[in-house]
Amino acid sequence: MANRLDGKIAVVTGAGSGIGQGAAIALAGAGAKVLCVDLNESAANATASSCGGAASALDLAADDAGDAIVAAAHAAFGPVDILVQSAGVAVQKSFLNTTAADYDFCYSVNQRGLALATRATAADMIASGAAKRGGGRIINIASVSGRRGSVDRAAYGSTKAAVINLTQVMATELGPLGITANCVSPGPVNTAMVEAAHTAASRAAWNDAVPMGRYGSVDEIVAAILFLASPAASYINGLCMDVDGGYAGAGLQYAGE
Repeated sequence: MANRLDGKIAVVTGAGSGIGQGAAIALAGAGAKVLCVDLNESAANATASSCGGAASALDLAADDAGDAIVAAAHAAFGPVDILVQSAGVAVQKSFLNTTAADYDFCYSVNQRGLALATRATAADMIASGAAKRGGGRIINIASVSGRRGSVDRAAYGSTKAAVINLTQVMATELGPLGITANCVSPGPVNTAMVEAAHTAASRAAWNDAVPMGRYGSVDEIVAAILFLASPAASYINGLCMDVDGGYAGAGLQYAGE
């Protein structure tokens, strides 16, 4: 089938929970061998156990995280074919109250950490001849907060906007080498983190703003990740796929009298 990943080796960061956990399980279900990377060692181990993969506890903000990811993948399975960057942190503060420390916190993982870890992994894909094995795949998790301005997301939203542009740069430079780079931009998704952070009022506001009138599920986001990792997406490069119930494309939502 077009979405089978038999024989492929995948790395998923942020695999201990939420979208990353769902992606790791789905990739394994499609036949890939998966290295589950997470700052939380017990969470990484739990996901790895559930999908028959391997685990590595790493801080994506560390300068050597990329080299450590590649080394862990080689030790467990071999050279990397697929990288899903789902690890991320967030700060919810108004622009006027967002501090230098808040920006450093978000950028250290969401943009700088993602960039450096992907650089190391992409270099491994090139050195190991991933293109000859059907091409390397890089899939970054962005957000609708990087597409449009939302309150209390000065730090978080700007990192996700950076991820979208960085993915386009990766696609342009790595495409000639047989590696595609795309990103998935989720809207509001029912994860444990969101359940804890969103109030009844903020949930109502999101539901009003999303034309489909609801939050997405992890499975709905993972379906897009699985597609982009698959042979069926071999000619898709530099795409930011909005999986958001229509939020990013919505205009006036008024049915009239």
